Amino acid sequence: MLQTPTAMLTLKDVSKSFDGGIQALQRTCMQLHKGQFTVLLGPSGAGKSTLLRCLNFLNVPSTGHIAVDGVGTLNGNRKLLRAHRHRTAMIFQQHQLIGRHTALQNVLIGRIGNYGAWRSLFPLPRKDHLLALECLERVDLLDKAVERVDNLSGGQQQRVGIARGLAQKPAIILADEPVASLDPATAKKILGLLYRISREDDLTAVVSLHQVDLAKTYADRIIGLANGRVVFDGLANQISDDAYHRIYHGGQNPQDMPAGVLN
Repeated sequence: MLQTPTAMLTLKDVSKSFDGGIQALQRTCMQLHKGQFTVLLGPSGAGKSTLLRCLNFLNVPSTGHIAVDGVGTLNGNRKLLRAHRHRTAMIFQQHQLIGRHTALQNVLIGRIGNYGAWRSLFPLPRKDHLLALECLERVDLLDKAVERVDNLSGGQQQRVGIARGLAQKPAIILADEPVASLDPATAKKILGLLYRISREDDLTAVVSLHQVDLAKTYADRIIGLANGRVVFDGLANQISDDAYHRIYHGGQNPQDMPAGVLN
């Protein structure tokens, strides 16, 4: 008998509007499952980043709520939100590193959330340094630990960003277009690394992409968006030419989608 997957994140009627009446994300209901590598696929402006950033309240949803397994429902409760962010690593397209700091110093930033504001003003314990070095080793950058990150290539900087996220010891990784600024060969290497680490650590990964080939190669599940609306939700091997058309040529209403795609 197949076991029902655990819902790590549950979205109920989540939407996001910005000033000026821009509806970036239509009301959305879905579950994101524990240990699953999910890709949000779609062109620029489809709503991928908005949806992703709603998952850790970098974008505060305009409607609805998000429930997190082991934490609770994020409904404005700051304590619950802090707990959720503590176990959720965020990887950005533009890395968000401190260029004048070394790779090791940037990775150690991932440990600061374990301490109070005053404690973070002083050097972190040896155990945190050892963990940070271990994270750099996992992304094949141990030899760059004491090098300034502004001397590293774009792909190396992104690997430092992944190591920083791993230093949090997360249960969830959110990656917002993590390979958009990289050449195809480096993009494949970075996404493969992220996929491997997610598998090894049984992480729930949600990654926004616009590269269809990478989505098909690495995703367990693809959620396609168009005009702020989910227009496809299924396994990577289920995506069809018709689904591509819905994602990249304007989308359709949810009632026009195949049965079961929002499971």
